[in-house]
Amino acid sequence: MQAAELWERYQQWLYHHADLDIYVDVSRVSFTSEFVESMQPQFVRAFADMQALEGGAIANPDEQRQVGHYWLRSPELAPSPQLTQDIVSTVASIEAFADKVRSGHIAPAGHPRFTDILSIGIGGSALGPQFVAAALAPSDAPLAIHFIDNIDPDGIDAVLQTLADRLTTTLVIVTSKSGGTPEPNHGMTEVKAAYGRAGVEFAPRAIAVTGKGSKLEARARDEGWLGTFPMDDWVGGRTSELSAVGLLPAALQGIDIRAMLDGAKHMDAATRIPDLTTNPAALLAMSWYWLGDGKGTKDMVVLPYKDRLMLFSRYLQQLVMESLGKARDLDGNLVEQGIAVYGNKGSTDQHAYVQQLRDGINNFFVTFVEVLLDRPHPGIELEPDVTAGDFLCGFLLGTRQALFDNHRASITVTLPEVSETAVGALIALYERAVGLYASLVNINAYHQPGVEAGKKAAAGILDLQTQVLQALRASSSAMSLSEIATAIAAPDRVETIYQLVRHLAANNRVAIAAGDLSQPGSVRLTLS
Repeated sequence: MQAAELWERYQQWLYHHADLDIYVDVSRVSFTSEFVESMQPQFVRAFADMQALEGGAIANPDEQRQVGHYWLRSPELAPSPQLTQDIVSTVASIEAFADKVRSGHIAPAGHPRFTDILSIGIGGSALGPQFVAAALAPSDAPLAIHFIDNIDPDGIDAVLQTLADRLTTTLVIVTSKSGGTPEPNHGMTEVKAAYGRAGVEFAPRAIAVTGKGSKLEARARDEGWLGTFPMDDWVGGRTSELSAVGLLPAALQGIDIRAMLDGAKHMDAATRIPDLTTNPAALLAMSWYWLGDGKGTKDMVVLPYKDRLMLFSRYLQQLVMESLGKARDLDGNLVEQGIAVYGNKGSTDQHAYVQQLRDGINNFFVTFVEVLLDRPHPGIELEPDVTAGDFLCGFLLGTRQALFDNHRASITVTLPEVSETAVGALIALYERAVGLYASLVNINAYHQPGVEAGKKAAAGILDLQTQVLQALRASSSAMSLSEIATAIAAPDRVETIYQLVRHLAANNRVAIAAGDLSQPGSVRLTLS
């Protein structure tokens, strides 16, 4: 393609949101005008699906749920006055609570104010707040935030060690819609135990973000926690950042949550326009469809050129992969849909996997995220007429060009700065793009049966471990793996039993009476 043609294509397929000053450039995706025309009927349906969703239709048929994360920034769109009032009052109560905490009107006994936040959650209850904290928390945030987002005991210990001398002034947020999800529930138990060992009361320092009527809400009420905030069943974890899940920790850090909501609302209005060529989320969805043949055959590599946006790829990974990675479509056909997402940040990764992106297997497309404002004050010149920000910009544009020269596709999203408004808009842009793409490929983007299957399998493994320990406890002599399997009527689970006892032995919970774990057939075990 000649330079003049490239320039013309760039102008044709460069979207600009005038109020937000956000650009979406899909010009380096090689879709044809014929393809765009052929997609028009599918987008008519996709736009209608989104309109119905926002109107309160059951958009998650597997769970018979409404999908209402768009109402969070436009409460007037909620399908009932009660929902509208609930959304408005939740934001107001978050702001009021955060103001009182930051000012010291709500403070731990014997101290002028809280100094830290410990957020306990998993999946979307952690990824969104982590992304926003990294992007927007001011350097002088009134409360520093820490996360327990896994049940790794070593990771939990590391966080608690960081807070060892400040547990008394640490506010704990436990986020779980049902209150029964193992990771946040057990993380909370670990933290409560740490508070107990330190002689610090947990309940006056604990907040729950949970579903109404959940086990966690009941626990918070019965134990006298500091408060609760709602996590509605019409908001999925991966789209919950602009609900109490993300707004509460953000407000406590001094982040302007109204600006985040306003940015999302402005982007929602733009992505609601039923015109494929002028709707930025539709442009993304169409590009994804073209690049992956409507089947997700190419991976999405996300490269934000800003340290503050480093966690955007992790956040987007869940949003895209949990929403679009589905075995069957809405008609029950086996389709095995999805788009794999990975990435980190530019220009760091130009020294890592960009070599393969440029010269290796062409099974991906890149999403560059550009930020125009380098820093809030003028930068020094590192070379004549060149600042650090100029170098970063040069790396982005150079990598984009180098990839294009070797027939590698890319999309570029440009923000004016990393601000609450821009981040809110970025979240909204990708939420809508995922929803539109899901309609194009006829899948339910709002359930996660694969995640639930993993949880059930994990529960089965832990039940098996309990049976193994019971068998060893009941035996008067050391047992082989086969004998354990026979004793618990699980002759087909010897491999899993071996893996369990290997872990238990490493933690001194079973003992090796004979043999060697490296030779599974020879080992005999007892309780430690």
